[in-house]
Amino acid sequence: MSIAAEPGPPDLESRPRYEWARPGDVNAFFGLMIDNIGGMILMTSLLVVGFGFPRDFVLTRMIPGTAVGVLAGDLIFTVMAFRLARREGRTDVTAMPLGLDTPSTFGSVFLILGPAFVAARGRGLDPSSAAEHAWFVGVAMLLASGLFKLACAPFCGWIRRVVPRAGLLGSLTAIALVLISFLPLLDVAAQPVAGFASLAVVLATLSARWKLPNRAPAMLVAVAVGGVLYYGMFLSGLGPGPEGERPQDWLRPSLPFPMVPWWAWFQANWREAAGYLPVALPLALATIIGGVDCTESAAAVGDDYHTGRIVGVEGLSTLIGGFFGGVIQSTPYIGHPAYKAMGARAAYTLATALFVGAVGVLGCFDWIFHLLPKAVVFPILIFIGLEITAQSFAATPTRHYPAVALACVPALAYLATVAVGQVLPEVGRPFAELSPELRRWIATVTALSGGFIVTSLLWGATLAMLIDGRARATAGVLALAAGLAWFGVIHSPLPSGAVMPPAAVMAELESMGRAGASASQSPYSWAAAYLAMAAVVLAVARFAEAPDVEVDRT
Repeated sequence: MSIAAEPGPPDLESRPRYEWARPGDVNAFFGLMIDNIGGMILMTSLLVVGFGFPRDFVLTRMIPGTAVGVLAGDLIFTVMAFRLARREGRTDVTAMPLGLDTPSTFGSVFLILGPAFVAARGRGLDPSSAAEHAWFVGVAMLLASGLFKLACAPFCGWIRRVVPRAGLLGSLTAIALVLISFLPLLDVAAQPVAGFASLAVVLATLSARWKLPNRAPAMLVAVAVGGVLYYGMFLSGLGPGPEGERPQDWLRPSLPFPMVPWWAWFQANWREAAGYLPVALPLALATIIGGVDCTESAAAVGDDYHTGRIVGVEGLSTLIGGFFGGVIQSTPYIGHPAYKAMGARAAYTLATALFVGAVGVLGCFDWIFHLLPKAVVFPILIFIGLEITAQSFAATPTRHYPAVALACVPALAYLATVAVGQVLPEVGRPFAELSPELRRWIATVTALSGGFIVTSLLWGATLAMLIDGRARATAGVLALAAGLAWFGVIHSPLPSGAVMPPAAVMAELESMGRAGASASQSPYSWAAAYLAMAAVVLAVARFAEAPDVEVDRT
């Protein structure tokens, strides 16, 4: 009796042709492209306006490499979509979207680039030299992040199991609400007529899911509506015009490759650069877990990409960006199911790669930064902040909601320090002349905000483990927090947040006149506080009844 052979995969010639470009790619392109351009505008605005970086330095040194990272990542994701379509014989594969990581934009600007620039200026460097010093710090952190991602790619599933989701997503929620949503809202509210009109379009179409006629690109419509109002008011004499200086040339090609001078700098300044790793690596870890989540969400709608390769691509694109002077890491975006629902295939990631890469390298971004008002672009960041918050709660077990909320609290302390930094210089009163109560308040807020991303992760993980009845694991996390606080990785009482031994911290506080106000905020105090918490948790576990853990079914 003959046995019929099992049918194998269809011949390549018989497989349907991959329809890689569809009408839905148009809407998807504008959404992904404007998201990336908005991130570049945000980074440039914060560095130039917030910290005083030379504008041309940011545009010619930092922007090109940052754009190249997006170019490389989206090109590779485009190729991966073609390969998946060919392997599975499908016509409807949607490419994974990649772009600049918005939490990292805030984290890098406020916790790495800005402080490095201010510290260099404090040592007497002129603005250009201080900007180069901060740039090299940023490049070092981007390279470290890329290497960290590549090293973690084979183990990303294990990392996801070890790090409680409530802790990691809680720290992202803290950044999303306090930094991504609130700080851009200040720019939107600065020009409320145009800004809120643009925001209304974003909220109606992207958050509330209203569909515009003829599948019009929502973000393009939002920018167009806000832009017409903004420049209409300008022409009527009721509002400001273009922001910043007018570019001198139509095109300004620039693609630095700073590895040779950077290496010489790194050999002399590696200790300072290493002090920023406690900020950079948690941001990189967050994108790794985000990459895993994005891969799972893509698989849920039919596009089953290899998780390790997705994380590996984001690590490689981050490295490539760093090689060319970029300072913001790239990451897969959470919107793959939304882009697939639009009918997008692979053309939108290809178009985004070419557009973002071109405007960054050729200097066209100079004009975008000059002509496109922040008030009409930043509503997309508010949406991103809301989306990250919603996703964080949706992906977290209901019983861990308090842990996600607790993880947001340290970011509020950081927001308070931002406000203090804005107000005190204008008031013109040095720290020593403030009242004792106000000095202690500032010292406490400074310590709470120091390393707040790591603090958020630890606090969220601690409460999540405690809710699950895992007392020993909770005590272990608290002991880790004590060690990190001892060296100032978290809760540093220094305004700079520098990582150094406790004795050096106390000497620095004495020289700054802050020792008295920070007496209860020393590294010794915070380390002891976490050890005391660990002891209390173990005592509770010894004498109290453990909670009944109800496993969520959804």
